Amino acid sequence: MKAGGQAVIEGVLMIARKVSLAVRNPDGNIEVRELGKVKFPGWAKIPFLRGFYSLFVSLYFGIKALNLSSEISSGEKLKESEKFFSLITAVGLAVGLFVVVPIFLTNFLVTKKGEFLYSLVEGFIRVGLFLLYVWIISLFKDVKRVFQYHGAEHMTIHAYEHGEELTPENVRKYSTIHPRCGTNFLMIFLIVAILLLSLVGVVVEMNTWTRIVSRLVLLPFAAGISYELLKVIAFFNGKGLVKLLYLPGYLLQYLTTAKPDDSQLEVAITALKYAVGEEKDTTEDNVKEDEVELLG
Repeated sequence: MKAGGQAVIEGVLMIARKVSLAVRNPDGNIEVRELGKVKFPGWAKIPFLRGFYSLFVSLYFGIKALNLSSEISSGEKLKESEKFFSLITAVGLAVGLFVVVPIFLTNFLVTKKGEFLYSLVEGFIRVGLFLLYVWIISLFKDVKRVFQYHGAEHMTIHAYEHGEELTPENVRKYSTIHPRCGTNFLMIFLIVAILLLSLVGVVVEMNTWTRIVSRLVLLPFAAGISYELLKVIAFFNGKGLVKLLYLPGYLLQYLTTAKPDDSQLEVAITALKYAVGEEKDTTEDNVKEDEVELLG
């Protein structure tokens, strides 16, 4: 069984047989929550469609885990209004910084007609803004800890995939870099988006507003293609010519992951053990009612 995960605030979300979140609370103890199970309807197993479905599932549980990890790590309950405001702010920032801003900057830089050139320049600006954003947030202490948990997640999954007993001693020897990382997906997604939007621009005449709408509408298509490429990369383990696709995300992971300490490895190990069913959640507020089944 393959496992995946995400780093959150003072914790790790793991997705395998179950979706489990492990977070270290203010007392130093590890708290575990089961957020549900991922069930794939028939259509969600179809190539290209499965990429969009997987992205939706990751975002759904990722947002849920992020809010819950914030509550557990701080010991304070978040208001629903605070969760909603955080979500709207995050979506607004993503659309504004990575969709709207690149388009308006490209309007000033590209004076010649030609949607292919426009999309190419816009794409490079988007990639540049993304890299700058990741570099800036990596300077913050709290984000650095999240990146350490990101490394712990990857190292633990490596150990699990190699059949190792999940202990800090065994996990510690593995790399923080993983071929199925969401960072790889993002880099591939940005590259695919450039090519896809360039092709669309050849057949459709666009202005500023239609470009903004087209970028949003084509997101699921770019996500589906990117997911399939990521699976190819993971299958070949980044070797041969496939390494050219793997390399950008591989290099970026050196920025988005960091070596964790043993206490962080323990959190990732706990999350994965619960996710694959080696442990059972005994907390009273187990979120069983949140088990989701997305039907096609």
